[in-house]
Amino acid sequence: MLTAFKSDYEKIAMGLLSYIDDLKVTSRLKEEMDLYTDEDNRQLFLWKSDETDDFCGVIGIEENDDLILVRHIAVNPSYRNEGIAYQMIDAVAEKYDVQTMMSTLETSDLVTKWQKKKNAESDAESEGEAGLDQEKLDD
Repeated sequence: MLTAFKSDYEKIAMGLLSYIDDLKVTSRLKEEMDLYTDEDNRQLFLWKSDETDDFCGVIGIEENDDLILVRHIAVNPSYRNEGIAYQMIDAVAEKYDVQTMMSTLETSDLVTKWQKKKNAESDAESEGEAGLDQEKLDD
């Protein structure tokens, strides 16, 4: 479940962000946290596991007009390979009602894979609808 960052969650968010190579140094991590708290167009969200009720992921975005830029994304190693990163991106896309997300160099691989997965799902859905339409025509 996507949860908006609030100051009560600062240590949790910092712990999750510290899994990102670029944010392992505390001073650099603090700089990024300050940007998320000070800049109106930057938002930080935590992901809470439905199974354990623990915060296990974090996603940081930047809003620009109709565009969402995924700046940071990290998942606790104990929760990796469960699709949580994609779930976080899905939740942000739904929250901001966007079909396409932009990425930084650091998040590009993940966001690109998510976009391809989304496009494949959309194509499969369209093909299914087209098949239903064809069945109606055949009747």
